[in-house]
Amino acid sequence: MDDVGVLKKETMICTPLMGQSVEQMVRDMHKAKVEGADLVEVRLDYINNFHPQQDLEIILRNKPLPVMIVYRPKWEGGQYEGDEHSRLEALHLAEKLGADYIDFELKVASDFLGKQKMDQHSSSRTIVSCYVDGVTPPIEDLICRVALLQSTGADMIKLVINATNITEITKIFHLLSHCQMPLIAYSIGDRGFMSQILCRKFGGFLVYGSMEGSPVAGLPTLESLREAYKVQYINKDTKVFGLISKPVGHSKGPILHNPAFRHVNYNGIYVPMLVDDLKEFFSIYSSPDFAGFSVGIPYKEAVTGFCDELHPLAQSIGAVNTIMRRPSDGKLIGYNTDCEASITAIEDALRERGLPNGEAPLNSPLTGKQFVLVGAGGAGRALAFGARSRGAQLVIFDLDFDRANSLAHAVSGEVKLYEDVANFQPEKGAILANATPVGMHPNTDRIPVAEETLSDYQLVFDSVYTPRKTRLLKEAEAAGAIIVSGVEMFLRQAIGQFNLFTGGEAPEEFMREIILSKF
Repeated sequence: MDDVGVLKKETMICTPLMGQSVEQMVRDMHKAKVEGADLVEVRLDYINNFHPQQDLEIILRNKPLPVMIVYRPKWEGGQYEGDEHSRLEALHLAEKLGADYIDFELKVASDFLGKQKMDQHSSSRTIVSCYVDGVTPPIEDLICRVALLQSTGADMIKLVINATNITEITKIFHLLSHCQMPLIAYSIGDRGFMSQILCRKFGGFLVYGSMEGSPVAGLPTLESLREAYKVQYINKDTKVFGLISKPVGHSKGPILHNPAFRHVNYNGIYVPMLVDDLKEFFSIYSSPDFAGFSVGIPYKEAVTGFCDELHPLAQSIGAVNTIMRRPSDGKLIGYNTDCEASITAIEDALRERGLPNGEAPLNSPLTGKQFVLVGAGGAGRALAFGARSRGAQLVIFDLDFDRANSLAHAVSGEVKLYEDVANFQPEKGAILANATPVGMHPNTDRIPVAEETLSDYQLVFDSVYTPRKTRLLKEAEAAGAIIVSGVEMFLRQAIGQFNLFTGGEAPEEFMREIILSKF
């Protein structure tokens, strides 16, 4: 591990400003500085009734941090639809008034730079940019575009794509790794998120982040860049871990794993990975740099087919939530930390309430209990095998009856039709576990069972952890049941993952403190 904890000062964090008035731009510049930006990208094409001389003077006179001026035309993905000569004149004016950076398009590079050379007193640094609309071209084509950008003689170059698949982001990493001059390169959109977080690892020097209350698709927030990801400390040796899921926006993994990495001085970064195709993903992301993965909805079962080896527990469950790339040969090894995480969370909650079910303390309080499981996917399978190993009697519901039936057969349980779950009458003192996304943000008003049956359950567990206390748990608590949040399972499985990721011991108390403060 090289330079762990050493701040890379040349990494700058930029936030785009798209205020519709000059006054809003000035307010946003000051807000961006407070939130941790190193510079701002001022989009003149978003200002209503823009008056170049007057408005630029106000912006640049009141700037609390360096400013990059952008005046993007419609033909390059911007808002400006006016006269091209007037647009370029406004950029030249910004240069004369002391803008720190001027961004202009490849198409007008010769015109803009030709006029700039006549002004020997300019202190502005020039950035020539290219936005690749539509399908991302092959890497050879992108390399040619970068060479063309370099040939203009600008101080810096910028290339922006719109990735439709996370596998296209590796092209950005290749360009950053091989460019011999300052390059800003990233993808917009949800699948481009990783291009911001990891740009420093591959040689980039500028990361974009959005301000609080002004979200931009594909951009992390300024707060997350500074606090969770701490991109200033990423270097070429940083190991990459990530959550393979779809959707992925709900994940709290980054705000737990990244501070924990820093706490034990481990040079790693954990990022969300919105994956559309597992086969394509694993074929592209085969580098040792990508050292391990968490696996979420809906891939916990399907991903077993892409592992070279499975840990015995993961093999028996038929679901994987953690993958490690073995350093010696690069093979992918699948593990399951969900099983023990969920079952021990339930057992501990029962024991804390002094309800050992009549057994000796060493026995599981689940022994002999009816365990009603809603959901037979990856999380459901982990719960089912864990409950069965403790001697519980399972009743399983799932929208896919065949999937539920297969799981019931594997754990000697009973299968029921999903539409019957609303009317199912459990045994008194049974356990209910929800292993479906029902109740997850943003659809937080739904519960998977009938409210009137909740009073019959001794304990209700919900694998959903956004929100922390789901409607199911609120209703169950009101009915007198012990409740266990998915947050507790999330923490425990994350501790197991952290141990696998780092080969060390997770800082459990530190991680629990994060859970209490952030969730």
